[in-house]
Amino acid sequence: MTPLEFDRQHLWHPYTNVTRPGPTFLVDRADGIWLTLDDGTRMIDAMSSWWSAIHGHRHPRLIAAAHAQLDRMPHVMFGGLTHQPAVDLGRRLVAMAPPGLTRIFYCDSGSVAVEVAMKMAVQYQHAMGLPGRNQFVTIRGGYHGDTWKAMSVCDPVTGMHHLFQGALSIQHFADRPLVRPDQDWPTDPAQNGLASLRAILAEHHEKIAALILEPMVQGAGGMHFYHPEYLNQARDLCHECGILLIYDEIATGFGRTGRLFATDFTEATPDILCLGKALTGGTMSFAATVATDQVATIIGNASPGAFMHGPTFMANPLACAVAAASLDLLATGDWQGQTAAIARQMETELAPARALPGVADVRVLGAIAVIEMDHPVSADRAHGFARETGVYLRPFGRNIYAMPPYVTGPDDLSRISAAMLRLVREL
Repeated sequence: MTPLEFDRQHLWHPYTNVTRPGPTFLVDRADGIWLTLDDGTRMIDAMSSWWSAIHGHRHPRLIAAAHAQLDRMPHVMFGGLTHQPAVDLGRRLVAMAPPGLTRIFYCDSGSVAVEVAMKMAVQYQHAMGLPGRNQFVTIRGGYHGDTWKAMSVCDPVTGMHHLFQGALSIQHFADRPLVRPDQDWPTDPAQNGLASLRAILAEHHEKIAALILEPMVQGAGGMHFYHPEYLNQARDLCHECGILLIYDEIATGFGRTGRLFATDFTEATPDILCLGKALTGGTMSFAATVATDQVATIIGNASPGAFMHGPTFMANPLACAVAAASLDLLATGDWQGQTAAIARQMETELAPARALPGVADVRVLGAIAVIEMDHPVSADRAHGFARETGVYLRPFGRNIYAMPPYVTGPDDLSRISAAMLRLVREL
């Protein structure tokens, strides 16, 4: 039985029907922006392997950090113990994070980081003497992961979890923000999208622990971009109501929007920040939930005192060492110039799509480029063009999009743009 035959009969891929699995490539190796298949075919990883490999694959400094830590200590439990990689990474995160976010809880994955943030919010409200505040408000169009509580704050329609609605906690969904980043901000709440959030908070704030949202860019819920002033206004509303503000920057963190964090576009700082994906430069699964001192100390000063969460592989030394090396690359590299160049080039090269049949919108922010169609797009059909174009793209919903590694050069970016335009015409 060949590897692909075994895969087809025994391995379950994400969002896949095992009785009718879609086409699959067998990747032999990954280097820089390139994936090499078992038959020698090379294609650009225009997805950055689900938005994580920001420096490209197998960056020598990340591989060296992994080797050095592997030889010393691949893992040790974090209960009652600590280690230098966790401390070193913590120093970097505190220095880079938005001001006031100083308490770091290491997690296994982005979805777990969201679970941790939501548990923090509920335990914080309990510590404040408000145990009835155990619900959440979010905005439509969002996506926060596939674990149980995270699913409850994903959009009930576009968040891919509508099947579980009857089993999930009921949460509050405000209208999706209406104003795009390149538009002027209207002061009328009816025009800027805040009216719905205001109404929900006015009626339900005594039951709500926190507002959770993806700042500026809603990822897997539809690749929607919105104005940073919405976040400033939402921050004020949270303060007025005594609820926490959680930013899910798992997709946007570490430069993807053209700034280090999407919060850098705003004057607002969240109470809790979720980080993941690019944290290790796409080398391995790892995440962090970062909170203010106020959140941490209020939880700590009330019964039971301990925050009630503790993953087995929390603060894995191997992941911490690689993550620290990835953050060093950001600190010393020209990611700002790279993402700005990507944005300029893809704005120009994707502009012709606006005149093509079936295209509803074209938008670019930092190293994120989206062609939104007026109909669903088949990832399986797109898969068939990857060998011909030499570009691996995986559309979802109505979106043909790319999030290339920051190190992608102009010629290879042009190949990505051409592949996206071909998918528009073919699909």
